[in-house]
Amino acid sequence: MAGEDLIEVKFRLADGSDIGPNQYSPTTTVGSLKEKLVAQWPKDKENSPKNINDLKLINGGKILENNKTLAESRLPIGELPGGSITMHVVLRPPMLDKNKEKLQEELLKKNRCSCSIL
Repeated sequence: MAGEDLIEVKFRLADGSDIGPNQYSPTTTVGSLKEKLVAQWPKDKENSPKNINDLKLINGGKILENNKTLAESRLPIGELPGGSITMHVVLRPPMLDKNKEKLQEELLKKNRCSCSIL
């Protein structure tokens, strides 16, 4: 594939740091981009994604679907020829496991005040 057919993309994290830019084929799916992001995620970050479902990619205010290709997801207006596309990355906050969640709910129920005003 010729070099000019590749699309240059960088990923902006919530703290303002970037991953990339790297060049990808227009047939690359959003899901495979997310897989590469999980593998390249900086180790010094407090939170990190465990799998692709922990990430959302946003381009031009639009959340991209995993099964769409990069060519289908890019915006035809506003891109400069030969320029880099910046996609924003949203990381899902870590989920509590079910046992801890139930424990917290039980503690909240036990610690409730049950005053009656007559």
